[in-house]
Amino acid sequence: MSDLIEYIAKSLVDDPEEVRVTEHDENGRLIVHLDVAQDDIGRVIGRDGRIATAMRSLIKVAAIREDARVGLEIGD
Repeated sequence: MSDLIEYIAKSLVDDPEEVRVTEHDENGRLIVHLDVAQDDIGRVIGRDGRIATAMRSLIKVAAIREDARVGLEIGD
């Protein structure tokens, strides 16, 4: 799951070396946390949050295939 988000984020940002993806379990739900450089946060979120929403939709589809519950957090 984190590989998918990392791949998408690195293709969007100007500084792909600053992309960090971590996972942790919270009440039976896998939380994927995405950190990027401060200058790139707008690129990852997108206008009106459209890119962030699209990434959340993709991760939900991948989670359904694995029969898991997954959430995506961006930034702090």
